[in-house]
Amino acid sequence: MIAGYLGEKNQVQYAASKIMNADSLLYIGRGLDYALCMEGSLKLKEISYIHSEADAAGELKHGPIALISDQTPVVAVATQSDLYEKTVSNIKEVKARGAKVVLMCGESAEVGDDVADCIIRIPETDILLMPIVASVPLQLMAYYTAVLRGNDVDQPRNLAKSVTVE
Repeated sequence: MIAGYLGEKNQVQYAASKIMNADSLLYIGRGLDYALCMEGSLKLKEISYIHSEADAAGELKHGPIALISDQTPVVAVATQSDLYEKTVSNIKEVKARGAKVVLMCGESAEVGDDVADCIIRIPETDILLMPIVASVPLQLMAYYTAVLRGNDVDQPRNLAKSVTVE
């Protein structure tokens, strides 16, 4: 399933081209998707050097919504079918404030025209395994973004390959 997805990279490359010039970026998701957003944000920071944060989509009104503008892309991860509608509601909140949204969701998710500017669809599997599948395109998006910015992805600055100090 994941190996097959690696061949379908066009949408991920397109998403990377949409976020490559951002100064700051926000990832949002609920439940397991929030944990995935934290990982995606970390990977993007490490190799693209774009400031990014991950926030629980349900907590937007407690501060992060103030950071949203038409200059702030939002990566929304909505792979959990039981939380999908609530996440879409949060996505619409950031869209209403001018954000350009990259949405990552399952193949069968119904997405209205008012929800996302770019959609990355992933193969569907057991709900508990969806974050594992979704981690691949999130890492690829960080990779392609860094490459488009001209960064050396094999030698990220200020990162140690191993931790030697406690």
